Amino acid sequence: MQKNLFSFLAVAAISSSIFVACNNEAKTDKTTTDTVTMEEPKMEEEKGVMVGGANMVASKDIVDNAAGSADHTTLVAAVKAADLVETLKSAGPFTVFAPTNEAFNKLPAGTVDNLLKPENKAALAGILTYHVVAGGFKSTDLKDGQKVKTVQGDELTIGYKDGKWTVTDAKGGVANITIADVISSNGVTYVIDAVLMPKK
Repeated sequence: MQKNLFSFLAVAAISSSIFVACNNEAKTDKTTTDTVTMEEPKMEEEKGVMVGGANMVASKDIVDNAAGSADHTTLVAAVKAADLVETLKSAGPFTVFAPTNEAFNKLPAGTVDNLLKPENKAALAGILTYHVVAGGFKSTDLKDGQKVKTVQGDELTIGYKDGKWTVTDAKGGVANITIADVISSNGVTYVIDAVLMPKK
């Protein structure tokens, strides 16, 4: 009888151990499943074009994209000084030829500082609007020798040779397009390496 009781207790103890182990295993599985379920899906970054260390994306307007570029701080400051921010944030669409900081640095010493003065606001606005064309033109819409009328009123001439695009201003100055087809919500931007000058 004692032997049978001992056997029964041993079996009961083993059964309890197996039950507890199975129960713990089930809890572990549930925890793992819950953890996986609770993970939030990773949001993919919007694809755009890298300009001046910033990812320029189609969901932002021309001004907001330009404001993120370390290569266009002078242009952004000039747009603000000329009160053109609201214009370039409007529906458009626009095509903008955007000179880099280096492009502005190529101008004669003191030119930029002089243009940024309040009394020269009209002249600054004239130069900046000479870099803007009404309509959103991608590179597939442009042709060698094509003339485009700017918001300022004068024309620019588009050039294409050996796989490279250029823009020639009214005074014969030539700017190379270094980055093309930067798409924004209200137009297209082309990064250029020189400041374009109108006749007037």
